Amino acid sequence: MTSTPPAPEQDTREARRDRAFFGQPLALTNLFGVEMWERFSFYGMQGILLIYLYYQTTDGGLGISEHTATGIVGAYGGMVYISTIVGGWIADRVLGGERTLFYSAILVMGGHIALSVLPGLLGVGVGLVLVAFGSGGVKATATSLVGDLYDEHDERRDAGFSLFYMGINIGGLVGPLLTGLLRDNAGFHWGFGLAAIGMALGLIQYTVFRRNLHGVGARPSDPLSRNQRLAYAGGAVAVIVIVAVLSVTGVVTADRLSDIVVGIAAAATLLYFLVILTSRQVTHVERRRVIAFMPMFIASVVFWSLFQQIFTVLTIYSDKRLDRNLFGWEFPVSWVQSIEPVWVVVGAGAFAAMWTKMGDRQPATPIKFALGTGGMGVAFLLFLLMPAGQNTAPVWGLVLILGVFATSELMLSPVGLSLATKLAPRAFHTQMVALFFLSVALGTALSGTLARYYDEDNEAPYFATLGLVAVAVGMVLAVASPGIKKLMSGVK
Repeated sequence: MTSTPPAPEQDTREARRDRAFFGQPLALTNLFGVEMWERFSFYGMQGILLIYLYYQTTDGGLGISEHTATGIVGAYGGMVYISTIVGGWIADRVLGGERTLFYSAILVMGGHIALSVLPGLLGVGVGLVLVAFGSGGVKATATSLVGDLYDEHDERRDAGFSLFYMGINIGGLVGPLLTGLLRDNAGFHWGFGLAAIGMALGLIQYTVFRRNLHGVGARPSDPLSRNQRLAYAGGAVAVIVIVAVLSVTGVVTADRLSDIVVGIAAAATLLYFLVILTSRQVTHVERRRVIAFMPMFIASVVFWSLFQQIFTVLTIYSDKRLDRNLFGWEFPVSWVQSIEPVWVVVGAGAFAAMWTKMGDRQPATPIKFALGTGGMGVAFLLFLLMPAGQNTAPVWGLVLILGVFATSELMLSPVGLSLATKLAPRAFHTQMVALFFLSVALGTALSGTLARYYDEDNEAPYFATLGLVAVAVGMVLAVASPGIKKLMSGVK
């Protein structure tokens, strides 16, 4: 006679009672590890991706124009965040969060392997598609699974998330350092290969300790019926065929990619807002709150369109304008991308303590968004103070500018998802979170489109224009803050 397997609720309770990891559930180490290695591979690859695309073949690159290369990087980054919506949907309706995370991590590893072994644009195309969809799936599920380890009243929750986000920052910090160093000494494909090894290590530890999850996220919360699965599978195949046809016929080309992703994200945004605002399930007060979210959505797009240029314009700037000489040794271009995470790690605790001490006196959310967006504009204006000329800009100057990047990020990014959940109508809780991710997707894709206008020989107009626009958006949002707070109907 076989025993009856435990119910999902019993499994979840067992995971939540666990205190084996410094008082936290042991499963947290598993999710911490897979997310750390995924971020290691993600940022490690992205640290050398752009220069791989535009470096000449004699230097190991593909020799693509800088404008096309930045468009590809921007489109790829935008697709990562659009894919979080797809990943979340698959977790909720098809596989459950735990299996979605596992298979998404396999896609990430496969993408890095493709970049390391497949030649030319074939490797770029296959690799970036796999990494984009895989990273989107990991991002959509890992945070959710961490939340499932605690009930809503568990006092350990904030500390658990702090440990989890520490893993994200460790991976994001170390990845570009190691892949950049390997690229300089052995070549691009070895750097991509190291990213694949990092993700493989994350998958190995996740598989070995998978049982510690005790079934958390094992089942979809709202599974599709058999007929629905067939219908959605047919739709997915149709989309793949359409994209393939558009690519073969020349409608989808490398130099148009970022514009296409901008269009997809913008269309999805309009559709989401339209569906939510016209739904009969949304009350009058909830509709006012969604309207209040709109100006902050726009500010978020502006913020991310500048911030994500760390991977486009700032990479070119680090390569061609920055004096990277360190005691007689020229450090890798990708190392610059590890500077901002250091500021975030140092500043996150200070900001948390500051908001806690201020309590009810802290700025309202619209003001925080205004400061974050305006701060990014100030950071771009600070580039005007850097000396002109090839490889003449001092490292200390860029370190300070990236400190302003980090301060602006801490003003806006940590409160963005929280704001989406607070303003979300009861019937559209998940969709509002998806909307915030769409602001990141739209801004990231725009970072690639905007980067086409950057000219390292005449960069002042570029930095001045974008900086002033961001400052103006921040000022408008600050002036509109009282009206926005009224629309928020009691939500702070």
